[in-house]
Amino acid sequence: MAGLLGTSLCGALLGLLCMSAPALAVEVKVPAEPLSAPVGRTAELTCTYSTSVGDNFALEWSFVPPGKPISASHPILYFTSGHLYPTGSKANRASLLQNPPTGGVATLKLTDVHPSDTGTYLCQVNNPPDFYSNGLGLINLTVLVPPSSPLCSQSGQTSVGSSAALRCSSSEGAPRPVYHWVRLGSSPTPSPGSMVQDDVSGQLILTNLSLTSSGTYRCVATNQMGSASYPSKGRVAGAVIGVLLGVLFLSVAAFCLLRFQRERRKRPKETYGGSELREDAIAPGMSEQTSVRADSSNGLLERPHSASSVTTTKSKLPMVV
Repeated sequence: MAGLLGTSLCGALLGLLCMSAPALAVEVKVPAEPLSAPVGRTAELTCTYSTSVGDNFALEWSFVPPGKPISASHPILYFTSGHLYPTGSKANRASLLQNPPTGGVATLKLTDVHPSDTGTYLCQVNNPPDFYSNGLGLINLTVLVPPSSPLCSQSGQTSVGSSAALRCSSSEGAPRPVYHWVRLGSSPTPSPGSMVQDDVSGQLILTNLSLTSSGTYRCVATNQMGSASYPSKGRVAGAVIGVLLGVLFLSVAAFCLLRFQRERRKRPKETYGGSELREDAIAPGMSEQTSVRADSSNGLLERPHSASSVTTTKSKLPMVV
């Protein structure tokens, strides 16, 4: 009787322990450090898991753009019921390192990475009825892009004693480029205190401008993928500051123009050219006291009789009309 009671008690206790034992938990592991890959290359996003793979095993990779919450993720591929289903805009470039991923490896391969692939990737494993305490892994990927040729601009007055600002910025580049201004040529270098540049914003401030500030300035954008300047291929780059040269040229041109106009006003007007013949001109050989009248009958110029002249002659010339 005592032995039977002990056996029943042990059986009941064993059943209680079995019912209270938890099922195997799903655990996903991903790298703690962010990943990076050069643009155009293949990125491998490592993801491993531990669970008892069964008929209900499911794997999902999804993507979250930068600055968006996890709830805004959209799927890249599924693995369920023994089949792989790529989906979304990355479907043609996304695959698994091991397919099927039933050996504890769920690493994602993404070929020909684009700048738009930068963001957070989610590796999620589900395997009911296993309970998952950490069935989700997050990986941050940065696609490395060399800087593009920076665009430069200039503001301020380029005259002696004033200040000017040069700015440049690259539309592409990851990580974000830093900027450095260099002055080209062998001209005297301005004093260090008159040049202040910000490597992050790409701004160069020139204060208390002088003739030594004149020259060509080049902006160079640099990150770990390389550097670029504007314009590229060895052409003169950057912003050109011609202190006083343009103003001086315009002043000289204006002075010459005003002087020319004044001289032209002072010059006497010429009424007749050397080849012109005036209708009231005196014919050669005729006295100034002799008046000329027109003969309406024959269309010739005729000199009338003079009161003091003894001989009366006629001098006829063709009339110029």
